[in-house]
Amino acid sequence: MKLIERSVADILAAFRSPDPTPGGGSASALAAATGASLLAMVGGLPKSRAATAEDAERLAAAGARCAAIAAELEALIDRDSAAYDLVLAAYRQPKGTDEEKTVRSAGIQAAMREAIAAPLALMRAAAAVAEQGVVIAALGNPSASSDVLVGLELLGAGLRGGRLNVETNLGSVKDAEYVAKARAEAEEFSRALDHETAAARRALVR
Repeated sequence: MKLIERSVADILAAFRSPDPTPGGGSASALAAATGASLLAMVGGLPKSRAATAEDAERLAAAGARCAAIAAELEALIDRDSAAYDLVLAAYRQPKGTDEEKTVRSAGIQAAMREAIAAPLALMRAAAAVAEQGVVIAALGNPSASSDVLVGLELLGAGLRGGRLNVETNLGSVKDAEYVAKARAEAEEFSRALDHETAAARRALVR
């Protein structure tokens, strides 16, 4: 059964277990998905600050976008665990002969790229939600300001967790060009989330 199909109690028990998965990557995706879901909720609340039909349309669109990305982040909860399992399987391949060593090495490199792709996707999604969070902060129900802030904090935690996994896994990748590109993307997503989060906080206090 997929993690996202389990109860909250079962998911927490899975995180507490001595099994390597689910681990920090799945926890990061869960945090970001929760943050995106909170922002989607605020986007749909009545008594918003939308003063015009155009504002109301922008708010509804932002909430719908957050909900859609939350679903993407849900999928990443399981994708991250699956990626780690691929890495473990690659390391367990035989290495008794030169040919086996070559196959094993190629398998490890391919698995590592998937283990990097998952948290990078998380970071990309979290930054995209934060962008919509600016609209929700500015136009959403002012009584839900704390929900917006909690959502932004969870997005930030998820993104930072994703970046930790990216950096950890990049240490095992031999392709220097790929490593540089992945690091640049991670930095871009981090900057974007910080920028949008700051803008959302400013919008809340207007």
